[in-house]
Amino acid sequence: MKRIFDPVHHFIELSTAEAQLLDLPALQRLRRLRQLGLAYLAFPAAEHSRFSHALGALAMGSRAFDGLCQHARDFFTGDADAAYQRRLVRIALLLHDVGHGPFSHSCEPVLGIAHEARTRDILALPDVAAAIARADVETDDVLALIVGDRASRYPALRELVSGPNLDADRMDYLQRDAYFTGVATGRYDAEQLVASLRILQRDGEPIVGIDRRGVVALESFVMARYMMFASVYFHHTTRMFEHMLHDVLRRLWPDPRKLDSIEEFLAWDDFRVLGAVGDERRAGAAALRDRVRAYALAAEFNAERDLDAFDACHAALLDRLGEANVWADSQSQLLHRLPFGLGQERTVWVDRPSGAVDARQASDVIAKLSGKAYWRKLFIRRTTPDDVRDARRICADVIGGLRTVAG
Repeated sequence: MKRIFDPVHHFIELSTAEAQLLDLPALQRLRRLRQLGLAYLAFPAAEHSRFSHALGALAMGSRAFDGLCQHARDFFTGDADAAYQRRLVRIALLLHDVGHGPFSHSCEPVLGIAHEARTRDILALPDVAAAIARADVETDDVLALIVGDRASRYPALRELVSGPNLDADRMDYLQRDAYFTGVATGRYDAEQLVASLRILQRDGEPIVGIDRRGVVALESFVMARYMMFASVYFHHTTRMFEHMLHDVLRRLWPDPRKLDSIEEFLAWDDFRVLGAVGDERRAGAAALRDRVRAYALAAEFNAERDLDAFDACHAALLDRLGEANVWADSQSQLLHRLPFGLGQERTVWVDRPSGAVDARQASDVIAKLSGKAYWRKLFIRRTTPDDVRDARRICADVIGGLRTVAG
């Protein structure tokens, strides 16, 4: 047994087999991948890694599984089945992020491959496969939970590992990201949420839902993720540096298919990227290395009704400054994915004496949050302070003119 202290969950205990898995190079590499990519350039303490998140997800998943067991013993065929499923969910959560590339999600647009797609090849590596076998779980079962395979033999565990609803991945990263960025509004009532988890039957399939007494905790979970998107994940400084990182990576990897080899892919991490651009004098490399802000925020629009203003300001800036000096960033999140939905209509179900109901029926807060939230930003290339002031004045004039017309 190994004990590791974590600032979010305190002591996390690992079996000998889990500790051996954690010691493998593919897992130790996660120490060299920042959990929040380039957000540390906006939030100086956000240096935490995918490694610590993997441990945190294991801790949250174990608590969630143990809570479910207290209320659903008939879900298991016996003690051996329950023990196997507990080992399985812990191993899957330890491994769920092994397919991430440098700066986490930030490199995926350049490589063109989602991190989950790398997982199969990594789990097939001889040392990883042997370590999974020592943990006494089936590799196919682990992979099915990580990639969200609907053919998984364990659909409830699939939700705990890969969503779309109440997964331990989100349960940890919200707490961890809020802790290391210092964003208080990113916290939620984790204790109450975990205590409220239940296994329900829906259309003949076991799903993870909540007891009716957990609705307020679920609301705090939904709001926390919204707040973290608004405050951290789509922060203008983070988005600006991610835009510049893409340019750097395209120069560094002119043929991204060369990283299709899993051995070559695993040789890259955040530090190797920064080392590779260390001697480069071009703007993007200097921006990442020395936090040079090559772009300035001209205007920000965070509501659907602002779309006309966003388009009008974008057009005005392009007309004045030219396409090479203007960058428009448009991000959105489907709010019933916070934490609801994955393409099909999947929501969180709330267990009531009269039967399970959609969380949007049980909560006005969740019902009102359903739909999309938008974060749109207009950046201009920094040249002189006057250019920045002029760009912001242009946008202010455009917005003022639209309001006058609307009034």
